[in-house]
Amino acid sequence: MATYKAPLRDYKFVLHELFGVEEVSTWPGLEDATPEIFDAVLEEAAKICEDVLFPINRSGDEEGCTFENGVVRTPKGFKEAYDAFRAGGWTALSAHPEYGGQGLPHVLSFLVEEMICSANMAFGMYPGLTGGAYNAIAAHGSDALKQKYLPKMASGEWAGTMNLTEPHCGTDLGLIRTKAVPAEDGSYKITGTKIFISAGEHDLTDNIIHLVLAKLPDAPPGVRGISLFIVPKYLEGDGGPKRNSLACGSIEHKMGIKASSTCVMNFDEATGWLCGEAHKGLKSMFTMMNTARLGVGIQGLGVAETSYQSARLYAQERVQGRALTGTKYPDKPADPILVHPDVRRMLLTMKSQVEGGRALAIWIGKEIDRSRHHPDPAEREAADDLVSLITPIIKSFLSDMGSETCNIGMQVLGGHGYIREWGMEQLVRDARIAQIYEGTNGIQALDLVGRKMPMHMGRLLRRFFHPVDAYIKEASVKPELQEFILPVAKAFARLQQVTGLIAQKGMSNPDEAGAAATEYLRFFALVAIGYLWTRMVEVSLPKVDGDDGLFYRGKVATARFFITRILPQTNAHAAAIMAGAKPLMEMEDAAF
Repeated sequence: MATYKAPLRDYKFVLHELFGVEEVSTWPGLEDATPEIFDAVLEEAAKICEDVLFPINRSGDEEGCTFENGVVRTPKGFKEAYDAFRAGGWTALSAHPEYGGQGLPHVLSFLVEEMICSANMAFGMYPGLTGGAYNAIAAHGSDALKQKYLPKMASGEWAGTMNLTEPHCGTDLGLIRTKAVPAEDGSYKITGTKIFISAGEHDLTDNIIHLVLAKLPDAPPGVRGISLFIVPKYLEGDGGPKRNSLACGSIEHKMGIKASSTCVMNFDEATGWLCGEAHKGLKSMFTMMNTARLGVGIQGLGVAETSYQSARLYAQERVQGRALTGTKYPDKPADPILVHPDVRRMLLTMKSQVEGGRALAIWIGKEIDRSRHHPDPAEREAADDLVSLITPIIKSFLSDMGSETCNIGMQVLGGHGYIREWGMEQLVRDARIAQIYEGTNGIQALDLVGRKMPMHMGRLLRRFFHPVDAYIKEASVKPELQEFILPVAKAFARLQQVTGLIAQKGMSNPDEAGAAATEYLRFFALVAIGYLWTRMVEVSLPKVDGDDGLFYRGKVATARFFITRILPQTNAHAAAIMAGAKPLMEMEDAAF
């Protein structure tokens, strides 16, 4: 059976020992975010995730959402779980105190989100979409709109979602046909159809606040003509709530996350209000999308953790055959499959990428807080640059890793992994969507090489390259780190080399950058995680013989596996990048 316990020990290691999260409490607005608060919040979050959300994960998958006469009902237990979640203040964790939020750091909310996704990814869609809509209104809405919507969204009384995709356009939002016609009272009449709208209709909250991309009558063509509108399910008035002229036309029957409603939304002159400037909706949209992309990466991390825990337990308990070097457990009829090299390869692949990916996510979570709260403008700019650079890597690499890890977990369980009652096949199905939505992973790679790499004359890249280069020089003179830092240094040098190659070749032929993009993103992610594993080794080595020595020895062994068995994949990525665009582009279309 699938199993999950929040990895609180690893959270504390990454937060306190690796990244010194106590620093955030020295920044204006985060003074209350002490290490004790971090630990207390994580312990309470673990309880609701383990005791409330995880028990309804499988039943929610089997029952799914139901749709009848325009009404969507979530599976049994979801409404009660959401009420408990809301009562615990979890919807308001990082919302601003001005709107009733707790104002806690984003780095903390990242780990709470991971726990939610580990316990019940489908449930996490509902508060996750609300968080993205909250951030967009907070960043771009007028003061009146903020005061009207944000307090109830922070409290969880109202939910939020975003409506971007239409039947004929996904990535190319410049093709949208949804219209917004100005009304005499300053509102707008929104008409159009949106598809694949997560949490577009459900029974968890009294109201759902839709953020809708549409075009005004005088809109210029393409993405320069997109505007963003707030369109609530219910309109407030003197006579009480009144249903707006929008409705769910149907829900999708999906491979996974079946307890999350994915809706076709029809707007028929629905009343809405402009959020941000006219024709500047693309900027507002990216506020939502960047929040969502980081959240999707956390989804991949969350389901990967549950897959790893479930596979580890199975490998410890399932007895089958004897170790190749002789019996290890003579008191048992056979040895646990954990003794077999290939099973250990699978488990260490899972563990090294989950814990390395978590370190990457928490690093960027802390940088988000630095970008918003540090008193030095230069520090804020540097942090914002790094967040912008790494966001597509987190979305793409962690969602790829999540799907890969769930499939490896299924392999560890063998035939049992393919059977529904063991829970692993649900994780495989749930994880798969994360590679697709909020911009496919191929789009993330294009964003990295096409936008982030050249931005500000390479300034974003320097925010990563310079500190990593400085650390490599510092660690290279420490004998105890040689076996770890030297392979990282070699891969880092190759990353710099292919970065220059892509930039040079891409200027004369954009297909060269496009052909290299996916390999480059994966290469970049592996180097970043190799760098972080070396830092984790440096923290762990002095403590391997202490009271918690087993934990730290496990860290060092996992790092060694990553550096010797996973990081060398960068050689293959480099070779593929060096091959250029010709192997992809020379084939005639008809030959496919």
